[in-house]
Amino acid sequence: MPEEPQTTKPKRRVRYSGTHPRKFSDKYKELNPEKYPETVAKVIASGKTPAGMHRPIMVTEIVEGLAPKPGETGIDCTLGYGGHALELLKSIQPGGKLIALDADPLESSKTEQRFRALGFDEQQMIVRNSNFAALPRVLGELSVASVDFILADLGVSSMQLDTPERGFSFKLDGPLDLRLNPTKGRPASLLLQTLSEEKLVEVLRENSDEDHAHEIAQAIISAQHERPIETTLSLRRTIEQGLRASRKRLSPDEKEKSVRRSFQALRILVNDEFGALDQFLRILPESLSDGGRVAILTFHSGEDRRVKKRFQELERSGVFERVSGPLLASPQERGQNPRSASAKLRWAVKSHRQRTVEVS
Repeated sequence: MPEEPQTTKPKRRVRYSGTHPRKFSDKYKELNPEKYPETVAKVIASGKTPAGMHRPIMVTEIVEGLAPKPGETGIDCTLGYGGHALELLKSIQPGGKLIALDADPLESSKTEQRFRALGFDEQQMIVRNSNFAALPRVLGELSVASVDFILADLGVSSMQLDTPERGFSFKLDGPLDLRLNPTKGRPASLLLQTLSEEKLVEVLRENSDEDHAHEIAQAIISAQHERPIETTLSLRRTIEQGLRASRKRLSPDEKEKSVRRSFQALRILVNDEFGALDQFLRILPESLSDGGRVAILTFHSGEDRRVKKRFQELERSGVFERVSGPLLASPQERGQNPRSASAKLRWAVKSHRQRTVEVS
């Protein structure tokens, strides 16, 4: 008797309880934008960012400031999901080249694959897993003396915030990590164990302008003595406990802003973001060709102060001939993408006149 042919059962669709998925891993429709474009469109229309995606901020303003032209070579120092990079690449073709850097090896690899699928080859786009503070080294390896334009978007990508395993979000439970490159340095959970209360107060104030730094630091250090804080939600609860113990009358929105700022302050510390930005600003002039343009998008007053001060120094010394900013996202963009509300854009043009003045 002949054997009956074996049939493969179709893979069952992922199910979850309730009417809406609660876990990031359950948001399968948003994670497949090609298959479910209508779902992604609905999420965007509601003013939110689809899970696993990132909506680039102030794209029009950045392209206008950088004024990329066909045949030029430029740098996107923070590739992320590639929203800015795509518009820059379109503007410099034919014959142009974009060097794209990102400290996050996980997301930069995914983005590179998407761009290769779109037809951008190594002649048009070079991707390197590197922090922008190492820009001179990257340019040296590529035998590129200087470039026509540079973009640095200092914001954290939505993919990092929306992925619990990365430990960036205070709304999703995950390991308290906060590293842009998970293969380097120490996660926030270990770094917290080394900080004194005084140092933590300093970090919260310097890195996020937190008004309740003392109360939050006291609560974190006290909790650390009982048990190490190892998850994002554990840190959030501890911060909220500190705010309640302060007996200050804070609205739910004010409490959430303090939690957000505290996570931001720790992320900046974990990744030495201010140190990297200071180094980048020091080496910026030598990386730009005469007449070259630079645009920097910041999301925190500490970042913006550094960029503003450095641009002013370079303008006074004659290295920059024109400086603009800060520009803010339009009301329409802020309504469609709330993450753009804190963004500030500054851009500058390098002078064609060479000076030997050294600005430290």
